[in-house]
Amino acid sequence: MQVKYNETPIDVVQHFDFRETVKAHHSALYIDGNADEPFYVCNLGDIVRKHKIWYKKLPRVEPFYAMKCNPNHIIMKMLASLQIGFDCASKAEISQALEVGVPPERIIYANPCKQESYLEFAKLNRVKMMTFDSSHELVKIKNIYPSALLVLRIFVGSSKALCPLGLKFGARTSDIPHLLELAISLNLNVIGVSFHVGSGCFDPQAYSDAIFLAREVFGLAESMGIKMSLLDIGGGFPGNIDTESEIDFFEEVCSTINNCLDTYFPESSSVRIIAEPGRYYVSSAFQLACTVTSIRSNINESGESVYGYFLNDGVYGSFNCTVFDHYIGKHYLLDDVESNNCNEPTFPSVFWGPTCDSIDKILEGFQIKKLAIGDCVVFKCMGAYTMAAGCTFNGFQRAKVKYYTSSSEWNIVAPLFDLGKVEKNVEHVVESDIQVS
Repeated sequence: MQVKYNETPIDVVQHFDFRETVKAHHSALYIDGNADEPFYVCNLGDIVRKHKIWYKKLPRVEPFYAMKCNPNHIIMKMLASLQIGFDCASKAEISQALEVGVPPERIIYANPCKQESYLEFAKLNRVKMMTFDSSHELVKIKNIYPSALLVLRIFVGSSKALCPLGLKFGARTSDIPHLLELAISLNLNVIGVSFHVGSGCFDPQAYSDAIFLAREVFGLAESMGIKMSLLDIGGGFPGNIDTESEIDFFEEVCSTINNCLDTYFPESSSVRIIAEPGRYYVSSAFQLACTVTSIRSNINESGESVYGYFLNDGVYGSFNCTVFDHYIGKHYLLDDVESNNCNEPTFPSVFWGPTCDSIDKILEGFQIKKLAIGDCVVFKCMGAYTMAAGCTFNGFQRAKVKYYTSSSEWNIVAPLFDLGKVEKNVEHVVESDIQVS
């Protein structure tokens, strides 16, 4: 069965399987003569599954989706219908969030350094909650939007984050008293504290340290007559929680956060807790199918044959994540069975993108069997920081997305697109029988 939301088709299949779904769509493109085009397959049910897990593991923490990681309109509509908040960083992101039905009170303008015209736009659209980390920003906000609800972004750092953010954002501990004093003198309303341990953080202790520091800032603010009511614990949550080790790590992160919240911000404090997950919601929901378009080989210093495979997507497109997000491609060959033939020889290989730039190298230093032109290579966990930053350099178009969901999940997904009975209660999804594991 196929349905449409705003002319975008969504295929409902009896049982969703990434490999089989990619294979079916690749075959259809081959028949139509379009097999040279890369494409994404998106499992909408995976996003709903992640949403359920979030509320089960972090029941006190309201998610505000970091739309920078994937501003796809279908995904945003789903998440808006799930009544989660949105973390926006620009006029365009705020506008897109409002367009999919997110009310302004469910948006945090989480960019500590804002253009004046963007502040004017936020004011015009009643987006009041926003972050700051400098005196210059406070003066700017005072002049343009003095009724804004301000959240102090504090500096935290983790050496185990894929993308540390502390070099660019966050007030240092020594600057915090001055910033709070300035906010008081400007008669601005500082409602809370935010931090970000870094995108793709692999250090649960980083959350513990940051929440403790936030508690200290709350105490300082209270001693100065500021009653704070909001804590934003930022992002950094993993996007793939399918293997045992990944599940264990996510469980450890959630346990650490919950214990720290109970210690430093118990429910009796009435402090609202929010977070800014991005890759958590979308990474594993997308896989990208690429085709081998050209092959070349040479002999390396060890006398081995090294094969270079040119794919129809690259670092200027979906694989910008290898440059900006430290992505290491988890891939499989579409026509291989899961238990690959262990006796088949493998060779040192390189995946190149399609452009004329030599920086367009996707992956190297791995072994794979000899491929042929037309073979399909599928990359897992491609939903975060991929299509969001892709461009059309050299005239190569960005990969299109094909959306799917299983029939067992359709009764949950359909209302999110107003394609069935609209269910406004988040608990409808949280308590549904969709599989968690």
